[in-house]
Amino acid sequence: MAIDWTHIYKKYKGLWVALQSDEKTVISSGKTGKEAWDQALKKGFEKPILTKMPSKLSTFIGSL
Repeated sequence: MAIDWTHIYKKYKGLWVALQSDEKTVISSGKTGKEAWDQALKKGFEKPILTKMPSKLSTFIGSL
């Protein structure tokens, strides 16, 4: 089942975010992946999930 990151996108668009293992809770964020990662490690999280929120959402429709 897909996870809804709409609330995360609205708050963190264009930034890197480190998430807890539930893939919903933001631990830290930053302009770079390293910044978000390092902040998460300082908070005691050993293996955060790192992802970048897009700056803007766009639609893509593909076909074969």
